[in-house]
Amino acid sequence: MALEKYDNIYFLGIGGIGMSALARWFQKQGPRIFGYDRMTTSLTNALEDEGMKVHFDDSIESIPEEVLTQREKSLIVFTPAIPADNKIFNYLKDGGYDLRKRSAVLGLITNDYKTIAVAGTHGKTTTSSMIAHILNVAGKDMLAFLGGIATNYDSNLVMHGEINKGTLVVVEADEFDRSFLRLFPAIAVVTSADADHLDIYGDHESLIVSFKDFISQINSGGSLVIHESVAEQLAGNVGHISKHTYSMSRGQFFADNITAKGGFFEFDLQGFTSVEHVQLGVPGFHNIENAIAASVAATLCDVSVATIGKALSSFKGVKRRFEYILKTKKIVFVDDYAHHPTEIEVFLKSMKSLYPGKKLTVVFQPHLYSRTRDFAEGFSRSLSLADELFLLDIYPARELPIPGVDAEMLLKDISSPVKVHCTRTEIVGKLKEAELEVVVTVGAGDIDAMVDPIREMLKDKYEV
Repeated sequence: MALEKYDNIYFLGIGGIGMSALARWFQKQGPRIFGYDRMTTSLTNALEDEGMKVHFDDSIESIPEEVLTQREKSLIVFTPAIPADNKIFNYLKDGGYDLRKRSAVLGLITNDYKTIAVAGTHGKTTTSSMIAHILNVAGKDMLAFLGGIATNYDSNLVMHGEINKGTLVVVEADEFDRSFLRLFPAIAVVTSADADHLDIYGDHESLIVSFKDFISQINSGGSLVIHESVAEQLAGNVGHISKHTYSMSRGQFFADNITAKGGFFEFDLQGFTSVEHVQLGVPGFHNIENAIAASVAATLCDVSVATIGKALSSFKGVKRRFEYILKTKKIVFVDDYAHHPTEIEVFLKSMKSLYPGKKLTVVFQPHLYSRTRDFAEGFSRSLSLADELFLLDIYPARELPIPGVDAEMLLKDISSPVKVHCTRTEIVGKLKEAELEVVVTVGAGDIDAMVDPIREMLKDKYEV
């Protein structure tokens, strides 16, 4: 399929983080960009400010005139999260339009370039953003489609230099809906392979099989950068590629002499010529591991270790990934996207390490009924790290309610000294009444809409 033949690109679910990065890319190529989403957000507002036409009404009448009258010149890109009963989707499908999943279009784009694909059930967004930032600082011709808003660039699309056959393309290889099997990278990073998306896969073993399939698609003579904990399980017998293992303390590449300073970490990077006193620009133990993986990928792209160290210190992170909202002597407020028990545990342990002796107040919104059901024990265990927990109702996303699955089923097994089930509308008032030192909001749903109200309340309460 020649993407150049389309004059109109219409995105169904344009407000999604992956969809919007593609929309931004296509807009730079010249076609007219249109989009539908079910609600307005800061991201859809940004896309409109950039010149894209976005609507929020699921009706045939809302389909852009150019799309209705130029079927052969219109490409429809849709997210797998689009509801099956979406009127626009069904009208265009029945009307013979060229409809492509986001992952298929991303695969077509990346086929023309040397691709660095980052896979894993945790850490994809930050690791891919780190790689993009390192390549940008190194002055490489590069392009990155990210699954989050990189703070350094205030965008999920990062570009530097020229687009040519030598351009390096960084992408997230998303295991949801097996999307990453559309990619055939020169370099792949695999950060983890914990059980997740069981609504898609059914069981953990099926997920593992898909990760193995993804690894098998690395170009012959290419490279795999893989976390030491899953290297044998996923890539024990790969022969067509080179394999590089990493972790916090084991594998070919690891960190040493880790110290915490001012809420951030400093460490020595081992495995290359030793890189000493790397000052990581983002907090969190997990981000040390992400930085190691990104560093290995960058060296495979001929970036010097000196440039890698410089880039890591200037990396400002990704929105909603261990993002400091307030940081004063009186109050600390951090927002994070963690929505899996393993992610929550690592995040909360990092907070406790950075702020020992401080009371940790956690506001958590579960994401998906199926995920809450499948990992209930793990959620309760990881959330028990909180000194004080405010548990919100489950964010359903694409799912209908499951009988018996709700926030209360988690609360009963959480051992935190203080644990409260409350609604989004109640949370600001609950926090205002509490004695706070370190506050975190955690979750992948619409909890991000509460960040600004909580920040303003904390600023007033603690006279920030």
